[in-house]
Amino acid sequence: MAEEKTEKATPFKRREARKKGQVAKSPEVASAVTLLLGFAFFMIGGKIFVEGCLNIFRVSFQEYMQWDLSYSSLSLIFKQLLWNGGKLLAPLFGIIILAGVVANFAQVGFMINAEGAKMNFGKINPLEGAKNIFSLRALMELLKSVLKIVIISFVVFSIIWGQRTELFALGTKTIWDTSRFVGSLVIKVGIAASSCLMILAAADYAFRRYEHEKKLRMSKQEIKDEYKKMEGDPVVKGKRRQIQRQMAMNRMMQDVPKADVVITNPTHFAVAIRYDFKTMDTPIVIAKGKEHVALKIKEIAKQHKIMTIENKPLARALFAAVEVGESVPEEMFNAVGEILAYVYYHEGRYKGMMR
Repeated sequence: MAEEKTEKATPFKRREARKKGQVAKSPEVASAVTLLLGFAFFMIGGKIFVEGCLNIFRVSFQEYMQWDLSYSSLSLIFKQLLWNGGKLLAPLFGIIILAGVVANFAQVGFMINAEGAKMNFGKINPLEGAKNIFSLRALMELLKSVLKIVIISFVVFSIIWGQRTELFALGTKTIWDTSRFVGSLVIKVGIAASSCLMILAAADYAFRRYEHEKKLRMSKQEIKDEYKKMEGDPVVKGKRRQIQRQMAMNRMMQDVPKADVVITNPTHFAVAIRYDFKTMDTPIVIAKGKEHVALKIKEIAKQHKIMTIENKPLARALFAAVEVGESVPEEMFNAVGEILAYVYYHEGRYKGMMR
């Protein structure tokens, strides 16, 4: 019997699903946002848009009709009409494109899915297509579409019914008053319908997200298997070791300002020594490094005015024999002690004698 999937998906499984294009996304959101912003554009800039259209017709009938009919004149008329129409429609097209991009980005973020571009012959299988047509998902989509039509039809009917008195009186108004009223009514209906679509789209997205999370759920055994698999992945191991080394390096560099002296090679090695006779039996190595790490240790020591002593044999010996956090070996006591005594004397401070 299959184990019940009760656990949330791991980050690894989420990344793998995303690579395959399996994300929580509702196409209704992009449609609703596009429609809402489109009608909002007409509500704000509708007057300018209508005036632009009227200006194109005015120029066409007042100027272009008087031009001589020739290839060059027709070409010029076409170019001017195309340019004027493009300027008029560019803001609307820009808003529509921006709405589509923003709606999709808000749902799934930036994603390039190569899996969707691959040929899948299973999608053109008639048997699979028939299963999809008569599936539970298809029935849900049908019910959702019917619900959407009913709700929007009710909202549109309510708005138009509320304006029935003005509609019946249109025959007594001028063509300009009629046009203004009809345009205002269309925008009002469009805004209301697209607002309803936005609410339905939000609900659809929430349902699809819930469905997506449910599909990604894992059993406890799957999580264990994934963990074992990742443990054996050399890439994952390498990244983990790199992070551990970086963390250890950061901790070591934070301890350098506590050092009493830095012993150098002078360029290849650097070993930071700390000794407090009240709390320590022996000096300890709190940081060490070679090449660029050694340069970094010396740079920090210089910033905190910690004395740097050049002793090639001792620096190499300490670097090779002592790990960070370990005490100085007994055979190196005298050499390290002489350096510490010199540092204390030079700095005019006394910390006692090493035992």
